[in-house]
Amino acid sequence: MTSSTPLETRPLGRTGADVSVVGLGTWQLGGDWGDVSSEDAAAVLDAVLDAGVTLLDTADVYGDGKSEERIRQSLAARGERPFVATKAGRRADPFTAEQYTPENLRAWIDRSRRNLGVDTLDLVQLHCPPPAVYSDQRVYDALDALVAEQAIAAYGVSVETVEEGVTALQHPGVQSIQVILNIFRRKPLEELLPAAARAQVGVLARVPLASGLLTGKYDESTTFGADDHRNYNRNGEAFDVGETFSGVPFDVGVAAAREVAEIAGPDVETAAFALRWVIDQPGVTAVIPGARNVKQALGNVAAASIPSLSDSQLADLERVYDERIRAHVHDRW
Repeated sequence: MTSSTPLETRPLGRTGADVSVVGLGTWQLGGDWGDVSSEDAAAVLDAVLDAGVTLLDTADVYGDGKSEERIRQSLAARGERPFVATKAGRRADPFTAEQYTPENLRAWIDRSRRNLGVDTLDLVQLHCPPPAVYSDQRVYDALDALVAEQAIAAYGVSVETVEEGVTALQHPGVQSIQVILNIFRRKPLEELLPAAARAQVGVLARVPLASGLLTGKYDESTTFGADDHRNYNRNGEAFDVGETFSGVPFDVGVAAAREVAEIAGPDVETAAFALRWVIDQPGVTAVIPGARNVKQALGNVAAASIPSLSDSQLADLERVYDERIRAHVHDRW
């Protein structure tokens, strides 16, 4: 089965690839969001690919490679192949800038090539490394060598902060920036996205639903399993707190999301509404929401076909951000 209405595509920077404006983030298919069975993971992948998604985003540490392996298994049975972006660097032990040597980069990338079953990876992104890595020319030289050897076709960076993204853009080999961008995380709009557009660098918007807050389905009593980062990383215990609920305190986010749902109205799913906001930001190539099941996945894909937000809706969302969210996140990332 294939999609009868192709999704809108946009060029991913200077890579030469065009990708669907809604991709699939596959962190959920590897771990840290509670258990997702191999059958459910395969069903999600099949559903989004059948719906016209041509961009999958993964990482070597999602389930210690499980996400990459599940992608390989699902694609083996299909005729067409989407663009698969992975990430490297979080396997560094200890997690320090000194671990980002040419030898380690090569080993991490070779492992992802095996996991994904390809000779050449479409895109490798440095996975939110220690800040010093973004300005280390030796790291970029090592990645350039891997491009020359055709181990990777292109490379980019995934960042925690706007400053890290701006630093990475100084290096001409960078083809993509992945950054948290959503209704509750607007700072990249001010400087990073315009700079990326000037450099012809693609932008992949991650955590677009603020770890599910922007589905509008949580309330103050919602709980999460012990193996779900929305439980164990709520205060940044395991990794940057900005990765969990976009750094917004849970109760604050629930209340703000309730307002977002009211602004979206009864005829549009809140998640699709929130994703449409991201898609329409100048400079965004694609948004990469995750999904634990087919219903979530197809609901996310639907964002590509709903109308853009009205001026009054945009103004209302900006008011919610200024009144409820800005003080918690804007100056941190």
